[in-house]
Amino acid sequence: MKDLTPLRNLGIIAHIDAGKTTTTERILYYTGVNYSIGEVDDGTATTDWMPQEQERGITITSAATTVHWKLNDNDYQINIIDTPGHVDFTVEVERSLRVLDGCIVIFCGVAGVQPQSETVWRQADKYNVPRICYINKLDRVGADFFKVVNQIKNKLGANPIPIQIPIYNDDKFDGIIDLIYQKAIYWDLLNAPDGSLLIYKDIPDNFKVIVDKYRAILLEAVAELDDVIMDKYFNAPDSITEKEIISTLRKGTLSSKFTPILCGASLQNIGVQPLIDAAVNFLPSPADIGYVKGINPKTGEEITRKISDDEPLSALIFKVVNDPYVGRIAFTRIYSGSISQGEMLYNSRLNKKERAARLFRIHSNKQIKIDSFSAGDIAAIIGLRESITGDTLCDPSHPITFESFYFPDPVISIAIEAKYQKDFTKMLESLQKLADEDPSLLIKTDEESGQIILNGMGELHLEIIADRLRREYEIECNLGKPQVNYREGIIGKTIHREIYKKQFGGKGKYAELEFELSGEPFDKIGLTFENIVGNSLTKDYLRSIEKGFKSAMLNGILAGYTVLNANIRLLDIVTHPVDSDPLAFEIAANIAFKEACKKLKIVLLEPIMKLEIISPSEYIGDISSDITRRRGEILQIDSQESYQIIRAEAPLSELFGYVTALRSLSSGRASVNMEFARYDVCLDVIAEEVIFKTKGIKVNL
Repeated sequence: MKDLTPLRNLGIIAHIDAGKTTTTERILYYTGVNYSIGEVDDGTATTDWMPQEQERGITITSAATTVHWKLNDNDYQINIIDTPGHVDFTVEVERSLRVLDGCIVIFCGVAGVQPQSETVWRQADKYNVPRICYINKLDRVGADFFKVVNQIKNKLGANPIPIQIPIYNDDKFDGIIDLIYQKAIYWDLLNAPDGSLLIYKDIPDNFKVIVDKYRAILLEAVAELDDVIMDKYFNAPDSITEKEIISTLRKGTLSSKFTPILCGASLQNIGVQPLIDAAVNFLPSPADIGYVKGINPKTGEEITRKISDDEPLSALIFKVVNDPYVGRIAFTRIYSGSISQGEMLYNSRLNKKERAARLFRIHSNKQIKIDSFSAGDIAAIIGLRESITGDTLCDPSHPITFESFYFPDPVISIAIEAKYQKDFTKMLESLQKLADEDPSLLIKTDEESGQIILNGMGELHLEIIADRLRREYEIECNLGKPQVNYREGIIGKTIHREIYKKQFGGKGKYAELEFELSGEPFDKIGLTFENIVGNSLTKDYLRSIEKGFKSAMLNGILAGYTVLNANIRLLDIVTHPVDSDPLAFEIAANIAFKEACKKLKIVLLEPIMKLEIISPSEYIGDISSDITRRRGEILQIDSQESYQIIRAEAPLSELFGYVTALRSLSSGRASVNMEFARYDVCLDVIAEEVIFKTKGIKVNL
């Protein structure tokens, strides 16, 4: 059995511009993968390989890279996923975290915990991913390591334990103090500008008070997890060894009892090598995870699978990419067993086998051919034509299905058409390939106009899609104006009985059901379906009834938008011995839902966005007034040394083109980050206008 302890599957996550890709480039350089350091600003970053990424200086897709690192004479393999920080691409973060064992969360030493920092932290919480934190950009004016540590504690609810603190000489970031080994570390940038020469010295006298303070916090944290260290802590603290501290820190990190905090300035080549050491020391190997849970697709029972190559195959496809040269690539996390080139792989969703024609390890957009992969690995598989993101590959004799991914509903849509009619079919095929890669992109055809509608997570998201059509598929497109994806909400409660009868000469259709329909809170998205009839219905009938309700929810009675928040309790059903079948109940449920809605108050819901605006103080008044004019609400204004931060909420419909407007208001000096917050009830006057546009009728609400 392969030893999994030297393997790490890690993600690098953060808010946009915190320095994720810059840090990854240094990791690639110091581990010997790259012979020079790529930079985001000049478009040479290895993991930013798409032209759009190189131009915009942001990471859009999760680039996968494998590196090797030697620590204490042991060799480690680290598979790194560099993920986007822009809110429009959080789907990439979500699916990457699902298959990773640990992650490095990077914070800007100046901006601290920002909205997307909170989002990615919640995503990591969702999948119980252990993490370490790296406070970056400490060379910049206004950076404050200890302020950010406090924000991690207060805003994220974490238990941050600094294992390093920064050294400043004459306000210049000069190095770090290692609280475990009690040494000062400097980077000799004069003789080695690439940051490859580290110098270890005794801690400067003027830092000893603060070192004693944070060393005590560190020792107290590890003592709480280990009785031997606890005894030493009270009786002989100097006898606690570095090995004991590291071992117990690892235990606390894996159990999420606390989060080690490191520091540096990646762009200045300071702090990255100790960060790699910490990733190896404190983040889990697949062996630490132990096992994974899934469902037996034949019985519906929960089962577990040990992470080992001695177990039957189980693997999860977490990303699909269409490469112009090698075709469709399925990025796959192997939890157990192994995959060999040419092997037929069973897909439990499709209930069929597909051939793994070729296997690769991916380094950014370069492929390195591999004959086989085993438990713990992240593989790139070519040849799976029908498998999609979220599918499970397994041994058909020992079937298992892992929970698929949850992707949020798109909040914005835009009409798209090929500039030249000859490209129309090619555009549809290309869009389908892009949708295969990106589950947050939905492509629909408007039934009335016949237009192709793109639905996505934000303006930038859809701009990138159009740009990829032009660059990768050589299709020029025209885009319409962005449109808001409204929803409909149910208020109140009713009981409805529906009888569906149809005769066709011979066998007819009969279904009778009674149910209670009520509205959930608007943050409870989707259908909550409860059967209290008992076991008198087969699973086929229940599935058909639920399917009928769900299909009816896609086309609300107010303006044709999806109903957001239905709660249904099935109270009674009546069947006919000859004319009843699952299809009859599906049709009945569809009709019944719409009839029940007519008895209730249905409201139009609009997406509300959370904004964080960073601006010099002199523009705050104008910016605040503009937010109010856009039907927004100022929640909080925080003052920093040279700027202020406005936290606000506003309807998405009022925010199209807001980035450009903000630049104008602030002479280009303010920036904004937007994130979906929730759906809320539209003002009647807005709802009436939307209904008129969609249905062509005037209503008074």
